[in-house]
Amino acid sequence: MSEGKCFILDRHGTNMYLVPIEFFVTSASAVSEVSDLNAFDRALIKMGIGEQNLVAVSSVIPEGSKEVGVSDIPMGAVTHCVLAQMRADDGTISAGIAYALRKDGKGGYVAEGRMRAGKDELILSLNEKMNEIAAARCVELNEIRYAAEEMTVSKGMYGACVAALVFTRYG
Repeated sequence: MSEGKCFILDRHGTNMYLVPIEFFVTSASAVSEVSDLNAFDRALIKMGIGEQNLVAVSSVIPEGSKEVGVSDIPMGAVTHCVLAQMRADDGTISAGIAYALRKDGKGGYVAEGRMRAGKDELILSLNEKMNEIAAARCVELNEIRYAAEEMTVSKGMYGACVAALVFTRYG
């Protein structure tokens, strides 16, 4: 196998590993009179990922993966993402992600969070998580970036805050 490839072939030449080479970050919040699931669905539609079959994955950005703008993904596509969500029927809620690439250029990490508090408190929590991720691996991170949503849900309504890092292309 030539150096720099983002996948490994088995003995039959079949790609054994899905290694993302592009991703985008998106977030939104929404309300529904019907249910928290419908509020979540509305947020996904706003985010541009409401027509996909989402599969939550853990929080590693592969080496060589690049951030792109929000991409069109075919309806029904199995779509891998790091997803944070918070749903409620009253009060202030927030959900978000933090992400950063390693300074040594060997990929990066994502942390997700949700809480019954505002976005500022959530971002402090996400920052602590990213620092712990780096410390556990003895690596330094470039600038930590955030995508977070906050809303106050009125009584009688359902709300959802959602943020995601969505993998779009594989090598």
